[in-house]
Amino acid sequence: MSDFYKKILDNNKEWVETNLAKDPNYFKDLSTGQNPPLLWIGCSDSRVPANEITGTRAGEVFVHRNIANLVIHTDMNMLSVLDYAVNALKVKHVLVCGHYGCGGVKAAMGNESIGVIDNWIRNIKDVYRVHNEELSAIEDENKKFNRMVELNVIEQVYNLAKTSIVQNAWNNGQELYLHGWVYGLNSGYVTDLNVNFSNNSELDTMFKLNF
Repeated sequence: MSDFYKKILDNNKEWVETNLAKDPNYFKDLSTGQNPPLLWIGCSDSRVPANEITGTRAGEVFVHRNIANLVIHTDMNMLSVLDYAVNALKVKHVLVCGHYGCGGVKAAMGNESIGVIDNWIRNIKDVYRVHNEELSAIEDENKKFNRMVELNVIEQVYNLAKTSIVQNAWNNGQELYLHGWVYGLNSGYVTDLNVNFSNNSELDTMFKLNF
């Protein structure tokens, strides 16, 4: 058994004992069900842990993660998570959180073939195409990279608002808010991009669904 593998087993025991010391019913209460107010759609990057960043406990955040925190309308994994969160768990907030220094975004800004992931991050290239004028005007490459990360999050929030799942919830009068953040790996702080939706009024008519 490797030292790392043994260490994570030991960590689990320590974590259980610590929580039980604080609350003997901690796991018993968790096992009765979940009622999280938030769905987090984040990057798979190991440095971006949803609960730690938001200071929340187990049971408070429903999580979906993928490379570069994308909301793709043909991704049945993401759609299934979104549907369950909105229609079964009745979350009130859906948050897309990207992070500065995102490798997926960086790769999408270049032309090197990495492998099968090329097909996934091609969706990010569409973000570049839509915002080409703004991005082309930024000469500093680091600033352009950071802005691309931000724009990618903004577009994913718009993609959420365009889904039939979210629009149907709004049509039924369900309280549901969409938000976009970017996390700073080098600071620990999040930046609220102020892209927030509580209905589809800001969407182009083409994307508004009639139920």
